[in-house]
Amino acid sequence: MTSFGLIVALALLGSVPADAPTVVIVVGAEGTPEYGREFATWAGRWEDAARKAQARVIRVGPEKAGGAAEDPADDADRRRLQEVLAAETAEQSPRPLWVVLVGHGTHDGRNAKFNLRGPDVSDAELAEWLKAARRPLAVINCSSSSAPFLNKLSGRDRVVITATRTGGEVNFARFGGHLSQAVGDPAADLDKDGQTSLLEAYLAASHGVREFYKSEGRLETEHALLDDNGDGAGTPADWFQGIRATKSAKGGAALDGARAHQWHLLLSEEEKAIPAEVRARRDKLELEISNLRAKKAAMPEEEYYAKLEPLLLQLARVYE
Repeated sequence: MTSFGLIVALALLGSVPADAPTVVIVVGAEGTPEYGREFATWAGRWEDAARKAQARVIRVGPEKAGGAAEDPADDADRRRLQEVLAAETAEQSPRPLWVVLVGHGTHDGRNAKFNLRGPDVSDAELAEWLKAARRPLAVINCSSSSAPFLNKLSGRDRVVITATRTGGEVNFARFGGHLSQAVGDPAADLDKDGQTSLLEAYLAASHGVREFYKSEGRLETEHALLDDNGDGAGTPADWFQGIRATKSAKGGAALDGARAHQWHLLLSEEEKAIPAEVRARRDKLELEISNLRAKKAAMPEEEYYAKLEPLLLQLARVYE
């Protein structure tokens, strides 16, 4: 059965909750059979985690390693991706949309591209295809040279993760393999709330990448970034202590992480018991509190507590 057929079947059976997220997994051109097997494994982990979460799963690209387009110029994958994103961004919804890019990337000094079978998709094109999104959006580009996608895709109520910090990091990126493991791994749950957030998975994957290069005695050629405050700058994993960014950005710019820590693919039983609209209200308040705390040092103490108190009271009412 095709991915689309599976989605329809699950929907007819009522197995996909009405508030379920959509996870679009895009598997790019493999380059070599070895990479193809790697990408198939990573994509498979994402599918397994998404289905455990009862998410709607849509896969674009080869279903297995070695799946080639009918012709090198065939634009089937590119057209399929554009059509899927057009359909998913057409609705205004609180349901999260995850877009995961698994494969190779390139950068020619001006444009970054994710390599599909047939014609590639650039950072600017993907940004245009997602421009109309009116729902929470996470874009995770696990490819080499992926950093420019972060700047192009950054925006309000978006989490963007790239495997590299510049377009010049052109070597094969291992970050995607570690992230595909961490997203459904309870061991990556740093705050021990019974669920692994996208922030926690990002931190665990970045740690895994560092450990790989260290154990191999090799120079680290990839440095992932996360952006969730819409400034397009991104924050590296080594700026975090636990789940909080502790270093200051240039010019006092806001740091990232709070919003990404609210994204969970696999919810704990306690979280599932909370209605979706209540979770959304709680997340909004917690994000406002986090942003206020980040400004505490630059505010008079009296003003800070005057703004903090009503937010805490509203949050307490939500938990009632």
